[in-house]
Amino acid sequence: MQNQNWERDLLEKVALAAVTEQTRARRWGIFFKSLIFVYLFAIFGVAVYPKLSSEHHSLKGDGHTAIIDLTGQIGEDRDANADSIIEGLRDAIEDKHTKGIILHANSPGGSPVQSAYVYDEIRRIKKEHPAIPIYTVVSDMCASGCYYIASASDRIFVNPASLVGSIGVIMDGFGFVEGMQKLGVERRVLTAGSHKAMLDPFTPRKESETMYMQSLLNQVHQQFIQAVKMGRGVRLKETPDLFSGLVWSGEEAKKLGLVDDFATQKEIAKDVIGAEEEVNFTPQQRLMDKIAGRLGASFGQALGSFLQPVSLR
Repeated sequence: MQNQNWERDLLEKVALAAVTEQTRARRWGIFFKSLIFVYLFAIFGVAVYPKLSSEHHSLKGDGHTAIIDLTGQIGEDRDANADSIIEGLRDAIEDKHTKGIILHANSPGGSPVQSAYVYDEIRRIKKEHPAIPIYTVVSDMCASGCYYIASASDRIFVNPASLVGSIGVIMDGFGFVEGMQKLGVERRVLTAGSHKAMLDPFTPRKESETMYMQSLLNQVHQQFIQAVKMGRGVRLKETPDLFSGLVWSGEEAKKLGLVDDFATQKEIAKDVIGAEEEVNFTPQQRLMDKIAGRLGASFGQALGSFLQPVSLR
């Protein structure tokens, strides 16, 4: 009888242990699933917060100053790209509580095409919504393509130590001809089109091709100059060096008419626009898109390492 009780007790203990283990596993499963859910929810919140934040401020009924960041190098595959900046501008304009827009500028420049897109959009918005001012406030730097964009705004404010200007165009690269000759390396390239391998870094430079590319750079430079003149108008004090590609301090830039005055972003929002509350309308790129974009860009950068595009910097 005792032997039968012992076997039954053992079976009960084994069964109880199995049930306990299953319960514990189920609890851990629920815990980890909940943790993953919270993590995904947090990522989603980070992605949509800027939009929700702006809507929240709009519902308050008070006027605000819309902030749009123009920071970093300007390019289609950069954080500072025309699509993003233009989206921010349009969202700010569509918000009925926006009393004015500030471009927060801190950029060395970049793509002339991306810069021109934003420049044209700012001028279009000013024409369609003349009651909403658009100002540029520079922190450390607003050079080349950044200044191209800033020149379209109503007024430009800087710090005396800010760096401003660099109204020029650059296309750079390297030549390896002599190095290849010393190493005994022969360059073999086939083309369909007499100028398809123009400015190839491994073959001697042709004067006619150099002159052709220089004429293209001059055309883009003139487009840049005309845009600045149209945007700044009579405020510019033209000098022989004004469009030479030189960069000036904010203090000197004010003397040249490249900028209007010294002020911070908060001062402009409060004292000029009259809406102390600031709402950032800069679109925030989704995390997975940003990661995918960086991975895809790495291959493109490696492929184009020897052929640098035209740049306003």
